Order: sequence, then structure tokens, then C-alpha cells
Amino acid sequence: MYFENDFREVFRMKQNPQKVAGRPKKFVSKEEMIENTLDNMREAEISMEFAGEEELENLQEKNERRKHQIQRMKNEPLT
Repeated sequence: MYFENDFREVFRMKQNPQKVAGRPKKFVSKEEMIENTLDNMREAEISMEFAGEEELENLQEKNERRKHQIQRMKNEPLT
């Protein structure tokens, strides 16, 4: 029975690729992704005020990667 249920779920997902686990995919624009990344950077900066040395270093590295990601998103052509 377990295998049969798995097969049915895979078949259902192939028949309706817009839904995964019963939920429709949500389209997120590039501008929304950039804004979400900037929000994460601001939250990380707040967390840095209370972070220990190791956590502070991790948050700084994450924000650096986020800056580069924003640059890539801004330079990426629309598809």
C-alpha cells in the first residue's frame, strides 16, 4: 500500500505541475527577492548588536554573500 500511495502522489504531481503537495507555486518577482534579501540583511545587522564573536563573523559573511547576490540579481537579464 505504501508504494501505491507514493506512486499516486508522483502521478498526481506530474499531471498537475502547478501544484506541489496541494499548494500552487507562488511567483516571486526579482524586485521582491531583492527586497526580501535587503530585509534579511537589516535583520542580521540588528542581530549583530547582540551576537557573540563567532556568530558576528557568520552574520557578516552572510551579509557579504547577500550583497553579491543582490548585485547578481540586478545585473541578471529578465527572462
